[in-house]
Amino acid sequence: QTRLVESGGGSVQTGGSMRLSCTSSRLALADYAIGWFRQTPGQEHEGVLCINMFNGITTWTDSVVGRFTISRNNAKNTVDLQMNSLRLEDTAVYFCAAASICTKWGQNDYWGQGTQVTVSS
Repeated sequence: QTRLVESGGGSVQTGGSMRLSCTSSRLALADYAIGWFRQTPGQEHEGVLCINMFNGITTWTDSVVGRFTISRNNAKNTVDLQMNSLRLEDTAVYFCAAASICTKWGQNDYWGQGTQVTVSS
């Protein structure tokens, strides 16, 4: 079910930066592992980064290492994805999702509606 809301998407040029934010009016994100995923047309959801409730990080996509950072701001009830040095292949709809742990995802986990990120030259 849709329980999360992503924001911050838009259009950016290659090499630029963008910050996405995930929040919820119903869930305390501090109680969940929060993952960022992305999807392009014809592709399955690709896991990007995940942060667990103890702030341990799981990296699912090697191409974002050194460029993307996931972090929590519990005062704002958000989990953010800071994206730097953006590339054309980063173009996708970005989703956040909540689960118990970063390594187990099931049909009862919560998702957002997605936000479009378009990188152009």
